[in-house]
Amino acid sequence: MLELTIKGSKKYYGWMTLVLGVIGVGFCVYVWQLLQGLQITGMSRDVSWGFYIAQLTFLVGVAASAVMLVIPYYLHNYKAFGKITILGEFLAIASVTMCLLFVIVDLGQPMRLLNVVLHPTPGSVLFWDMVVLNGYLFLNLIIGWNVLEAERNQTHTPKWVKPLIYLSVPWAVSIHTVTAFLYCGLPGRGFWLTAVLAPRFLASAFAAGPSLLILLCLLIRRISNFDPGREQIQSLAKIVTYAIILNVFFFFCEVFVVFYSQIPEHMDHFKYLFMGLHGHGALVPWMWTSLGLMFFAIFMLVLPITRRNEGTLAVSCVAVFVGTWIDKGMGMISGGFVPSPLHHVNEYIPTVPEIAITIGVYGIGVLILSALFKMAISIKEEVAA
Repeated sequence: MLELTIKGSKKYYGWMTLVLGVIGVGFCVYVWQLLQGLQITGMSRDVSWGFYIAQLTFLVGVAASAVMLVIPYYLHNYKAFGKITILGEFLAIASVTMCLLFVIVDLGQPMRLLNVVLHPTPGSVLFWDMVVLNGYLFLNLIIGWNVLEAERNQTHTPKWVKPLIYLSVPWAVSIHTVTAFLYCGLPGRGFWLTAVLAPRFLASAFAAGPSLLILLCLLIRRISNFDPGREQIQSLAKIVTYAIILNVFFFFCEVFVVFYSQIPEHMDHFKYLFMGLHGHGALVPWMWTSLGLMFFAIFMLVLPITRRNEGTLAVSCVAVFVGTWIDKGMGMISGGFVPSPLHHVNEYIPTVPEIAITIGVYGIGVLILSALFKMAISIKEEVAA
């Protein structure tokens, strides 16, 4: 089936060439970082996790969202999702790959990654995060490949794949839960020290991931002969609606607890993000934009007339995706480190090299996703013909 990824139109080759060019630029900047060290980033003694880990946090959620297709299709026999489940699994593969790459670029010296394997520490949440991420990647590779091959041969999926499919459901939840535990397991960081962090992560994941998948389905309909289906898109839209409402609800639960308890250390993080602290407020406009986008998306998605219109639905999905990306990809990391446990405000702003490397990693994800989607769509068109 892999031969289908290198067969396509001139537009397909042009797109892949453009993506390879973006990856090349990002790789050159990464080589510079490898030679100069992490001093070219905006990270410091007070902010040891930056833009790279922020992307990992967000993309883990995008990967976990594939379960929102697997559960209805395999557990509740919702046949409509049969057309697009493979797209969710391939999106998970690309997302987890990017997660692992962001870990590598964040380490400074990638050889240190071997320490996790050569010197395993089961008492560390980082060790289990490595286990669940790699495990989820291999699960989706095995499941996606065999399901697509069975569809191409017009046969039933092998029976031994079914247990792996059922295993992928709790595994998907675990990858984002363990990621949340990385943060809320640090007692010195009041912003993350909350039991509701894992539910917040999962709610935002089940909003951002399906919203991206809706946008991809609308794009696929335009550029190929494969139609993911209106019913499937509308079902995903309802999932996004409930998930983004839950995400905002969990956020305000946290705001109430923090400010009602009047614990200065906990309040300072929220004040820094939304009002600024001691004259520092680089993230204030970003956080209000995030909140505004999520409220706008809720309004547009709750109303049936705007949710059923695919034009306004696409706008709503963009608002959900960008809003949750700002919240988790920027606010969640910086908000936990600023101010420091000593109440020092040392702001973090990503540098141009960090952004360039990040775009390069996203380029790798887009390359993988484009190739996998090309393979899946080609097979679906072949079967339909």
